[in-house]
Amino acid sequence: MKYSKATNYALHIMLYLVAAAPDKPVGVQSLAEHQRVSPTYLSKILTKLVKAGLIESASGANGGYRLKRNKEEISFLDIIHAIEGTTSLFQCSPDHPSECLIQQEMVRAEQQMEQYLSNKKISELAGKITAV
Repeated sequence: MKYSKATNYALHIMLYLVAAAPDKPVGVQSLAEHQRVSPTYLSKILTKLVKAGLIESASGANGGYRLKRNKEEISFLDIIHAIEGTTSLFQCSPDHPSECLIQQEMVRAEQQMEQYLSNKKISELAGKITAV
């Protein structure tokens, strides 16, 4: 399975924010440099994470982004859904019957994967990375 580059960046951004000091917002420029991506592109990803309620923005001279939710509650699936949405990864073509057996198996596989990703918290990885 392949997710978009935006999801890749979102997962890394969230890991970075989980490892960062919770009371100090991280600026877009700093995040962009850390991810080696343009601040404009990164801002679009950050907007989706804000809309999903995972992070919040703080304005002002020392503004930036910080976690909005408790870091122990944020799952990989939360982040993926914030960027990719919740639609199925696999769709049978319209000329197949609605009870398509392949579609049913793919949905079951996605449900198992989503269960795993829902139980996997981004904070579990924070202790394994070097200091931010």
